[in-house]
Amino acid sequence: MVTPFTKDDRVDFKAFEALAAKLVDEGNDALVVSGTTGETSTLEDYEKADLVRAAKSAVGDRARIIAGTSTNHTSHDLEMAAKAERAGADGQLVVTPYYNKPSQDGVLAHYRAVADAADLPLMIYDIPGRTGIPIATETILRLAEHPRIMSLKDAKNDITATTEVLTKTDLEIYSGDDQNVLAWMAMGAAGVVSVTAHVAAPTFRRMIDAVLNYDLREARIAHGELGPVIRALMTRVQGAVSSKLVLNWMGFPINTDVRLPLVQANEAEQELVLADLREAGWKL
Repeated sequence: MVTPFTKDDRVDFKAFEALAAKLVDEGNDALVVSGTTGETSTLEDYEKADLVRAAKSAVGDRARIIAGTSTNHTSHDLEMAAKAERAGADGQLVVTPYYNKPSQDGVLAHYRAVADAADLPLMIYDIPGRTGIPIATETILRLAEHPRIMSLKDAKNDITATTEVLTKTDLEIYSGDDQNVLAWMAMGAAGVVSVTAHVAAPTFRRMIDAVLNYDLREARIAHGELGPVIRALMTRVQGAVSSKLVLNWMGFPINTDVRLPLVQANEAEQELVLADLREAGWKL
């Protein structure tokens, strides 16, 4: 989920709760708060805990609330895991420590420490494009032995590695790239942690349900419909920027402001996003 802000740069909890309810109404089973698209790097610790509480208040038991607890400082991650648990989170999403470039032994030790810090199911987030390093398959296999490490958000784009994890572990695998959902689910993945679902959740829901019902034709149709929308949300500007922009264009009451170092889309970028959405048949 994006984190809406007011014009004076405070978290807009009214808009946040309304968006949480909308996303669940449209078919999302769970919500990630204070993740990458939630601008976690510029949120204060107390804001992250408050967002968990707000999401729980907005959707109750209708969806699981997963807290993004990651920093690149292990002891800080341990604090955030405990705070997320106290705030009522149902799980935590933890990214590989970024910038530090630890060894695989360091990655292993980090994830085990965070998993031990709170009684929460943990989703590993493997995204080397942001963290600087991949999580080696052998490291993931070892992490899968931990009783609280339950799932993997896979944004590595390594089909061989993903297949091995699917084959050798009981981890639930979620696509971390919106364009890969159909391919990943065909291999046995559970679903997607999506940015584009901010504006296209019913189509994602249709595609995923089609895969689960072995209706490949319908899944392919939905996948094709999503192509230009995913391009609009994921390739023109950063996902938090594009999601707020398109939600606003669709009439949802959200301010398009983001926190520095992110900035709003310029006119040329907005035109590219509009062109993609028009290709998808949207009228905005």
